[in-house]
Amino acid sequence: MISRRLLAVVTLAGVALAACGRAPQEESEAGVIHFSILSPEPAASLDKAWSPIVTDMETSTGLMVKPKFVTDGPELVAALRHHATDFGLFTNQAGLEAVRGADGEVFARPAAAQGSDGDHAILVVGAKSRVTLDRVLKCDHSLTLGAGEALSTAASLAPETYLFAPRGLRPAKCFRQVRQAPQEANLQALAAGRLDVVAISAARLALARRSIKSLGEIREIWRSPALPENPLIWRKDLDPAIKEKLRQFFLTYGQGGAAQRAKLASAGLGGFLPADNSHLLPMREMEATHVWLEAEAGGDKAKIDAARSALDAVTAERLELEARTRAPAAAQ
Repeated sequence: MISRRLLAVVTLAGVALAACGRAPQEESEAGVIHFSILSPEPAASLDKAWSPIVTDMETSTGLMVKPKFVTDGPELVAALRHHATDFGLFTNQAGLEAVRGADGEVFARPAAAQGSDGDHAILVVGAKSRVTLDRVLKCDHSLTLGAGEALSTAASLAPETYLFAPRGLRPAKCFRQVRQAPQEANLQALAAGRLDVVAISAARLALARRSIKSLGEIREIWRSPALPENPLIWRKDLDPAIKEKLRQFFLTYGQGGAAQRAKLASAGLGGFLPADNSHLLPMREMEATHVWLEAEAGGDKAKIDAARSALDAVTAERLELEARTRAPAAAQ
């Protein structure tokens, strides 16, 4: 016979094992959802801007919303995959990874703040620099470029897609050095004279002007078409009732008077608009352009043909969407 003490130990062990197997959402109390915001801004600054909006979200939905501010895209994608977060504001790059590999789904996107036409990729030089766009496009291997991380939308993919690829150029061939580093670090290198040109998001540059005192004057020499706003993404398997509460909140917030609009403006937002996974089409096209340019650099004809075919397919999908909606893909 099993003693009562042994039976108690076995029972407790079973409870512990069962708890270990639960998803984070199952361990949470009912009505609590986790909201993550991916941004380069310091958490304290984001918390100040988003706290009033989160409070209104709780009042409107009846849910307890626990926000978390992160600067690392893979960390946020992993959190969504493992149910450590329920929904969040992603960058387009991280959003594409979340949709592909973390069962994520785009449900809304921010509207540009009043007076803004959204974010853009830009190339900048020092105010006293004689470097022009024509000089950059000479591709004479004499200049240095700060291009950000390899798959950064504004600091890498957008310049490739909208500036270099249409001219049959590759940054790696045009510049003496292409430095891949965080955008703010590249700006500081530009200010110190260690780089000639830097690719950066216009929004990131605006933030950097406020936080980096030694930045000095900077001159813009190229600007991309408007980039898609960063999407709001939730777990596809999130409770449908919770989804509907969140959808209603975001798509109506800002319509409740001046107080709501002021809170949105403090977070650099103009409200929210409905969206779906087609919102990520421009990001897919930029990614496909990057793969094609890499294949061209490698010289393998089969890989070049496959990459070109994949790029043409994504481009055709974008053009079909724009013809059907009569709106740019970045506005979907």
